[in-house]
Amino acid sequence: MLARVIHDPDGGWSFATAREAASFGAGELTSVPGVEHAMAESGTLCGIPEHQVTRYMHLFEPAEPQACPECRQRAEAAPTKPCAQERLHDRLQAADPGQGRDDLLAALRRGVKVGLWLRGPAATLARHYADLDSLTEGAEPAIEAFNTTTNLGLARVEDGAWRFIAVLPEDDGRPLVARGPRTLS
Repeated sequence: MLARVIHDPDGGWSFATAREAASFGAGELTSVPGVEHAMAESGTLCGIPEHQVTRYMHLFEPAEPQACPECRQRAEAAPTKPCAQERLHDRLQAADPGQGRDDLLAALRRGVKVGLWLRGPAATLARHYADLDSLTEGAEPAIEAFNTTTNLGLARVEDGAWRFIAVLPEDDGRPLVARGPRTLS
């Protein structure tokens, strides 16, 4: 009889177990302060139209005592959303096949931390975050992408001996994966 043994050092980490709770902005009915509501696209989760609500610069916290009971219930029942690893994994499926891409996808499936993920001016991202000089695989296409576009996304992941850079075009074009040796200190 053959048995398959799976080594799982992370205790069951998976995209499914790492899903994140839905988040909503907070707001108050302009004429009735003191009760916070969860904001949806056109108003609150409990049905107050947006033009009657003052939006706040923080997220709705269902557990807070000032939370609207109906918004609390709807926020807690809202579907979860994919974690950063799953979102990046899904985006990188469109990258050209190669060992670097495959290794990064495998690391994301294991739950390796996405250390940085941002969008902005390509020149600024290249200068401050990409560390292009350290790349040894996929460097040329990555450098070209930084030099031929105005804005793009950049994700950085470190796994074992490798530092991966995912270049994510703004127009949802084909992403690129490059990597270089990680400096272990």
